[in-house]
Amino acid sequence: MHSLLHKSIIVLFGWLMLVITSAAQSHTTISKLQFINEYVVDFTRHIDQVPVSGLSGIDYDRQSETYYIISDDGEAHYFSTKIFFTAKGIDSLHVLKVHYLTKNGKRILPTKQKDGEVDPESIRINQATHEVYWTSEGERSSKKNSFIDPAIYVAGKNDEQTGSIPLPENLKMSTEEHGPRQNGTLEGLTFSNDYQMLYTSLEEPLYEDGPRASVTPAKTWSRIYQFNVKHKTNQAQYAYPLEPIAKVAIPQGAFSVNGISEILFVNATQLLVIERSYSTGYLGCVIKVFLADLHEASDVKTISSLSANPPKKEIKKTLLLNMESLGIGIDNIEGVTFGPDFPNGHKSLIFVSDNNFNPLQKTQLLLFEVIP
Repeated sequence: MHSLLHKSIIVLFGWLMLVITSAAQSHTTISKLQFINEYVVDFTRHIDQVPVSGLSGIDYDRQSETYYIISDDGEAHYFSTKIFFTAKGIDSLHVLKVHYLTKNGKRILPTKQKDGEVDPESIRINQATHEVYWTSEGERSSKKNSFIDPAIYVAGKNDEQTGSIPLPENLKMSTEEHGPRQNGTLEGLTFSNDYQMLYTSLEEPLYEDGPRASVTPAKTWSRIYQFNVKHKTNQAQYAYPLEPIAKVAIPQGAFSVNGISEILFVNATQLLVIERSYSTGYLGCVIKVFLADLHEASDVKTISSLSANPPKKEIKKTLLLNMESLGIGIDNIEGVTFGPDFPNGHKSLIFVSDNNFNPLQKTQLLLFEVIP
């Protein structure tokens, strides 16, 4: 068995696989996502006694042909991995190493643990600087009297925290119904192809922007934030319209949610956006993948409340895929990255799910071909 990641020549989907060259700066277009296959990671899988579970974000480094996957539990950490392919698609996942994120030489603890301060959700590699950027959802719990702001952290050599991206005031946690909601903050993160811009997304609306999504169609906006990487400044904010929750919870009134679980840069005006809808009483999630166009969207950075002052122009979005149409059980999809190119020049797209360390859930890797 050979790996695309080792630049070998293999037969893939009936073609000869050629040496992969970087196309990071090319103008990507997407008209359709063609499903190739599903690979499920064994729930009992461990490396150095660490469970390969809770996978909340994934990024592909073309230079090293390595996938980096962050976990959202235990001591804050991510995995460096290789993904191997056969003619049928993804064949296996090989975990190379557990990388522990540190601050002042000490491992960082998640909010679930005593003295914890982070809730890791998304990871991206700045291939221009070889730094790791990752998001934390923070904490908003009046019961625990714990209010920790969400954050975008930067890790350098040896995964030591070297800094962070200053966030605007509306991303600060509050004891009042203002700012981000608990467990509804920075789920998504992505760089522009030239690494000059960084985008992050809120899973759910800010309190002042209006109510959470419900099963009833309504104008419900989350925000996507654009930052200048060099100057670490928030340049713009855009209003993204969320879909209604896909299914009525069982019993009615039980927990349900719909929000953005990840974003991915496509080109100068478009992002790929994953919306994840979950309702109590059902196995799995309803996952919809949208192409979001920011080109004509209004900058709402100076608007404190979208419910009081709706955006003149919200982000336009086009549905690319409802994963229910695949005919397989879809779990809690939280990560996505472009992978190696196919021999015909088309990009590959790989999604990963977070099993929440629950044996009833699945850690899935889903492979797609991007049709321009």
